[in-house]
Amino acid sequence: MKAVNSYTVVLPAAGIGSRMQASIPKQYLQIAGKTVIEHTIAALLSHSRIKSVVVVLHPDDTQFSTLKCADSPQVFTCVGGDERVDSVLSGLRACLATNAQSDNDWVLVHDAARPCVSHDEIDDLLAIQAHSVGGILATPVSDTLKLSSDLSDDIEAPHVQRTVDRTRLWQAQTPQFFPLKELLHAIEQAQQDKIKMTDEASAMEHIGTKVKLVEGRSSNIKITRPSDLSLAEFYLNLNNKQGGN
Repeated sequence: MKAVNSYTVVLPAAGIGSRMQASIPKQYLQIAGKTVIEHTIAALLSHSRIKSVVVVLHPDDTQFSTLKCADSPQVFTCVGGDERVDSVLSGLRACLATNAQSDNDWVLVHDAARPCVSHDEIDDLLAIQAHSVGGILATPVSDTLKLSSDLSDDIEAPHVQRTVDRTRLWQAQTPQFFPLKELLHAIEQAQQDKIKMTDEASAMEHIGTKVKLVEGRSSNIKITRPSDLSLAEFYLNLNNKQGGN
């Protein structure tokens, strides 16, 4: 019988989350009695093919160690950097240091503030390994998109410059799934070339990788605003009723 691969998830959690207008980072806000990051880690580790999570923390973080999940033998921590990409790099290097990695091992990178990812979405993403060089969860853009004027041109409010063709536009989500060593190389190369990276796929695209789009769900929201907390609680309850699927 062929062995089933298991995977490590890098979870960057060193951000401040200023848009939340909260006194604590968004990953430590509460949903139904648990922090956002606890829900996220639980969603990941409850999947049968996720073996461990590397949580990348802010150097001054004092909260994560107080959480019950911090004591799990499947959870590792390391210190992040100034930008998200620096934290992801730290997490990838920690994967190499804490686990026996082979040259063909793959890794997932997931946002700490996306607690509603489902097992089905993870399954669909993992399924691409045999037929691609990596991929991301994403959803086709359904709303009409407007390109705004330069904010500096209008003090009161921006105006519509033009409508953007959404036909081929997708909204990127996480997890994002790539060969570990290739992703590490891609990020280091993109940094050297001074490429702005807002996600891991940006780095892989820079080195010529054809990143596969795996359609996810709109429920896999990233918590960025206070109103997202109640919506996330709704989706978490729905996932729990469906057994994580």
